[in-house]
Amino acid sequence: MLLNNYEMIYILKPDVTEDKNLTIVQEYKKLIKQYGGQDIFVQHRGRRHLSYNIAHYYDGIYVQMNFSGNGELINLLEKSMKFNENIIRYLTIKQNKQINFSATI
Repeated sequence: MLLNNYEMIYILKPDVTEDKNLTIVQEYKKLIKQYGGQDIFVQHRGRRHLSYNIAHYYDGIYVQMNFSGNGELINLLEKSMKFNENIIRYLTIKQNKQINFSATI
């Protein structure tokens, strides 16, 4: 199975509590693992001022996730984020390096 490396950053509404933030992170980590994603690394980038307002918000809580997965997983994650009322923006970047896990199985 050929997996690509991805970096996904999403911005939460500024009024999201720390507990809710951690719950959202755990939900996405579980979803990534459930659909064959690996090497999950999450960084909380903290609350930052936005360059321009998004949905009437001037601040947001940034969370960065790096993981390996396939395009189907990305579609699933982005669809989930699109309908998550706590997320005001998200961006997924495909990294250049690919990992071939079929040789290790």
